[in-house]
Amino acid sequence: MTTHWSDKLALIVITLWVGGLWAIGYLAAPSLFMSLDDKPLAGSLAGRMFTLMSYVGMVSAAYLILHGLLGHGLRVMRTATFWIVVLMLALVLIGHFGVQPIIAGLKAQAWPADVMHSVFADRFRTWHGVASIAYLLQSLLGLWLVLRSR
Repeated sequence: MTTHWSDKLALIVITLWVGGLWAIGYLAAPSLFMSLDDKPLAGSLAGRMFTLMSYVGMVSAAYLILHGLLGHGLRVMRTATFWIVVLMLALVLIGHFGVQPIIAGLKAQAWPADVMHSVFADRFRTWHGVASIAYLLQSLLGLWLVLRSR
């Protein structure tokens, strides 16, 4: 049985998305905070990487959903893989358009002080925790997606 190029591209997309989630969230971002004395700078750089990963996630999910619909029609909606991608996309959208603007707003309200040294520190920690849990869920769903994609 030959594999169609779009199926191969779907595997590459999954690899890019999930590998990027793991590399940024569990290697690069923690390394920034361990290596840089300037924690606001580390947070800013990590935030930029997470923003890029949000865009990678949106584009990846769009391709994977379209690939599934074009390849299998509405039957794809009966598969766990389809719903894993949809859940991952929902987490990306909630994080990027819901949680991140709140975090950015708290940082802006605290400025010129570091948000962690302001009256907004508790709210920042709470929303950062929400973002971290959503990212962890997305990473675990990504693991499931990788295991199902073979």
